[in-house]
Amino acid sequence: MNNRNKNRKFRLIPQVIVLFSIAVIVSGIITFLVLSSISESTIRNQTEARAMEISEEVVAAVREYPASDRLLSYWYTHANDMQIEYDTDYNEGTETKEKSRTLTEHYPGVQLKYVTETEFDTWKPEDQKLYAEISYSWLITRLNQIKRANNIDFLFCVSTDEKYETQFFLLSAADQGAKRGTSYEEIYPLGHVVTVGADQQKAMRSAKANASHLANAGDYVDYYTFFGETEGHPVFIGMTYNLSEIRNSSASQAKRETLYAMLFQIILSLICLILVNRFVLQPIKKVQKNIRIYKKTKDSREISEAIKEIKLHNEISDLSNDVTELAAEMDNYIGEIETITAEKERVSTELSMATRIQAAMLPHVFPPFPERSEFDIYASMDPAKEVGGDFYDFFLIDDDHLGIVMADVSGKGVPAALFMMASKIILQSCAMLGGSPAEILTKTNEAICSNNQEELFVTVWLGILEISTGKLTAANAGHEYPVLQKTPGGPFETVKDKHGLVIGAMPGIKYKEYELQLEPGTRLFLYTDGVPEATDSKENMFGTERMLAVLNEEPEAAPSRVLQNVRRAVDGFVKNAEQFDDLTMLCLLYKGK
Repeated sequence: MNNRNKNRKFRLIPQVIVLFSIAVIVSGIITFLVLSSISESTIRNQTEARAMEISEEVVAAVREYPASDRLLSYWYTHANDMQIEYDTDYNEGTETKEKSRTLTEHYPGVQLKYVTETEFDTWKPEDQKLYAEISYSWLITRLNQIKRANNIDFLFCVSTDEKYETQFFLLSAADQGAKRGTSYEEIYPLGHVVTVGADQQKAMRSAKANASHLANAGDYVDYYTFFGETEGHPVFIGMTYNLSEIRNSSASQAKRETLYAMLFQIILSLICLILVNRFVLQPIKKVQKNIRIYKKTKDSREISEAIKEIKLHNEISDLSNDVTELAAEMDNYIGEIETITAEKERVSTELSMATRIQAAMLPHVFPPFPERSEFDIYASMDPAKEVGGDFYDFFLIDDDHLGIVMADVSGKGVPAALFMMASKIILQSCAMLGGSPAEILTKTNEAICSNNQEELFVTVWLGILEISTGKLTAANAGHEYPVLQKTPGGPFETVKDKHGLVIGAMPGIKYKEYELQLEPGTRLFLYTDGVPEATDSKENMFGTERMLAVLNEEPEAAPSRVLQNVRRAVDGFVKNAEQFDDLTMLCLLYKGK
């Protein structure tokens, strides 16, 4: 109940509102950034275009003097000697008028504004100086007019050194009443030199390469146009604009437009939410309600009638139909599950019973012959599935002969278990009729081959121990090598006996037998391939060598202890890997009389 209440705190509508809010905010930020970028780009483009026009006007004003190149050179080389009257349009230029009258008297008929370089070079030095001062004042007056008309913060003409590290001011326009001086943001006079930063150096280099360049400088932008050279130094027309007011106005406009856009998006979002709630959420809630009803009642017919009321011709209608069909299929599926579960429980019960029956078929009471002191025997069989195909057996043929069997049927599960039980009964019956191990295996093979339609087979090791002497006669039908301790307390070693063909492969097979001598205190260990072929998670096998090493760790152990040691070692090796084969072992301790 608490978990349900916690989940109800996060309804879809609030989540959608949060998502819409985030979308509106993100959209607003993007809109503001885009508008700001467009505005900044527009301002720069317009400023650059206007600056280009003004620079052309300034260049035309300078070039209006035929001796402009000679004058620039003179101003550059005689900057400290010239007596200049700035702003002649504000104070009527009294000194400049006097200088003009004097120069006109020296050269009657000469129009001073149109003096050529050739005429200038023929004049006396003092007259050249007068003309340089007059033309400078006239040109400054014209630049002041251009500056005022175009609302430029700074308009100037400078030359620079080879490394573009300094600027030598040749011309600098001013507004009425502006102070001329050498402090920062004052109007610099002729000849003033300033050191410039890396941005201005880069801007002048770009202007030299591309004729003009617009560069940012905080709230200002600097525009440079390459004019030419004087005395081997580049000359630039420069303009500086303070764009802070324009940018602030543009930013305010961008904010207003962004707020209007966000408000429009909010209104649109509210309309969308209302429509989504009416045509999406309400039908979905109805479907959800009927699903919960079905969870309680498991009655598909009841919710089918209720869901039919949803008559939207879209995906929600398809969802309603799918839920109805799914509920009907669930009813059928639950019925099938109940049938399968009952059948599975029946099979599980039968397999459990089969496991108990198979375990009862094998000798399982130890010690099996408490009245016999000549030997001790212990065996175990752990199937990989509910029932297995391995089996062991031991039985007294008579008072002086003990039959010992270790066998492994091909395959696993129920088929192998049925074949194992049949093989065990046939093998024991043949052994009780008498005969040597080879004869018993031959008879068993003939009996099994006579009716082996499934073509299963079984590997068998059969031995008959003469209890009084310790002589063991054995025959091997394709089974694992036995392991023998030849001397009391000595090492366990495999006996490389001769294998015959497995039982059930084909009729007419003759088996050979051999003899082993058990000394009092020695042990015989038999096993199926589930022991050496036990595999870990990396597909590594336990192997015969590890098995022998475990046996030799405690060579004088009792038979039950021997099997416990081997099983513990196998489990420690495979760890969590799944057991894929039956694991069967038998150990005989011969004590003698």
